[in-house]
Amino acid sequence: MKPRQWMATFGLLGLVLAAAAGLILTRESGPPETSMTPGHGTPLVDERPLQTARKLASLALDQDEQRFAQQAMKVADHEVDLAFAAGLRNATEHPVPLTPVAKQLYSHVSQAEATVKTDEDRIDQLKKQLAAASPDRQDSIQQQIDLIHAQHEYDQDELDDAKEDLMRSGVDPLTRIQRQFNRHEDAEHAYDATHPQTPLNNVEVNYSAGNLISAVNAWRGLRGKVVQLEQARDEALQAESTLGQSHEALEKQVSAEEADKLAVAQTTSQFSGQAKDANSNATAKAAIATLHRLSVDQKDLSDLDKRIQDHQELANIYGNWTNQVRSNQRAALHAMIRSALLIALILLCAYLTGRLVDHFFADLGPERTRLRTLRVVIRFALQAVAVLLILFVLFGAPNQMPTILGLAGAGLTVAMKDFIVGFFGWFVLMGRNGLRVGDWVEINGVVGEVVEINLLRTVLLETGNWADTGHPTGRKVAFVNSFAIEGHFFNFSTSGQWLWDEIQILVPSNQDPYPIIDSIQKMVAKETETAAHAAEQEWKKAAGSHRAQSVSAAPAVNLRPTTSGVEVHVRYITSAHERYAMRTRLYQQLVAVLHQRPEPQAASAAVGKKETPA
Repeated sequence: MKPRQWMATFGLLGLVLAAAAGLILTRESGPPETSMTPGHGTPLVDERPLQTARKLASLALDQDEQRFAQQAMKVADHEVDLAFAAGLRNATEHPVPLTPVAKQLYSHVSQAEATVKTDEDRIDQLKKQLAAASPDRQDSIQQQIDLIHAQHEYDQDELDDAKEDLMRSGVDPLTRIQRQFNRHEDAEHAYDATHPQTPLNNVEVNYSAGNLISAVNAWRGLRGKVVQLEQARDEALQAESTLGQSHEALEKQVSAEEADKLAVAQTTSQFSGQAKDANSNATAKAAIATLHRLSVDQKDLSDLDKRIQDHQELANIYGNWTNQVRSNQRAALHAMIRSALLIALILLCAYLTGRLVDHFFADLGPERTRLRTLRVVIRFALQAVAVLLILFVLFGAPNQMPTILGLAGAGLTVAMKDFIVGFFGWFVLMGRNGLRVGDWVEINGVVGEVVEINLLRTVLLETGNWADTGHPTGRKVAFVNSFAIEGHFFNFSTSGQWLWDEIQILVPSNQDPYPIIDSIQKMVAKETETAAHAAEQEWKKAAGSHRAQSVSAAPAVNLRPTTSGVEVHVRYITSAHERYAMRTRLYQQLVAVLHQRPEPQAASAAVGKKETPA
């Protein structure tokens, strides 16, 4: 190649590689990672079980999958509620140590709350004074009330801002969990509003029915669903393992605190009958705190047991759901194999039928040439039917088949009018009153012998005009078969291809023409008797089938006087293929008739020709 061509080739290759690299770099690689600052945006309660259950519920199609989806959402919702309850309890019972920044924020909130409380107390006091004051002082007190109201609104805004600063800082786990719980409740109400609880749809998705493309898409979709369900099951099992470890650790802690619990019980019994003093009060408070802590731990253990059980149930639900989806996937795979088998059977039947058609037409012997076009048509029809059936197996039958077929038929009729008319014209030509190879015809003013009749066109070997029959011009003329329907054609070929021929002689004026004419008529009648009888029989048969009157094939003699004598015109019937042989024999007989006259010089003959197709 030239350098310019090499440059164009490498340039296009570089564009292809760049596009491929961009496609790889921008491909989807899962959900985007979120980066959150610890203590500010990280949720303290894990809501993923419920989120996963809702995500998978949108994939449920049939009744069985919807039942699994509802069970998963119910169990996941219960687990998340237990997680929120445990988080709120732990945040209340185990507050985190405050940092200097947190102490400053809490102090700011406390001061703002004290200021707001002072404003409210001052307003209440002034309202009482206003009720007991004289009319002269009421205006002054009302002005003070209005002024403190304005100050109260400012202090309240400052308190709200301080609380927002404290909440945004994330130093208060209880506040963060409460906000997260509020968002959870809002999302729950929004989900219930957009997804009302309705009975299970009695929809049975038949994965084993349909076409090959639908089965492949269904199999791929079910495969992706299996992957998501397995991930959800692994997530539930991992959460179960994590909660189990927490349960074991808390259980060991509770076991270690059992001794403290016994000591607390002994201390409580000792001080139950004694007078209370400072030491006894402190011991009682410690005992109460220990019992309260043990009670909280027992509640945590109970909630952990329930959450572990919920995750176990979630794992079982996702496992059963996965088995159901795998069963549907096997049904879709079965449908794919069945569609492939149908395509193979269609191809096999089309091939065997084509072989049978070839064998049938090969055994026809002499008819093989005439029916070659018919064999092509049959093979084309078989192939078209096979392709149509394969398309139905691949894409399925359209839902609006009559409408589609009507519109397609109308469009094809308009676009392929000439082709369709030519195609059906072939059937007309192959009929009883059509054409055959070897017929002598006239189509659109062209006369010739039929040498080929194809599916769409007819080919003639041009033979000039009727006077030059049997002498081809060497040209082949092809016509689209639409002339058989839209136009007309002349077929001059009965089985004998009969036509009227004519000869003429001149009888001089000094001779008596009647004896010569009588001899000529008898001679022509004798020579053409066989041909005339055969022509009359064929014409009679044709006239009988069309209810038309038959034409006589007897020769006719006409006289025409001229200045030189009498012209005798003799018309007779003859076969097109024997026309020249018949004319030669008649000329020989005419010479013999004229030579039998006593004055041979009295009669002279001039030969001409004129014929009309029969």
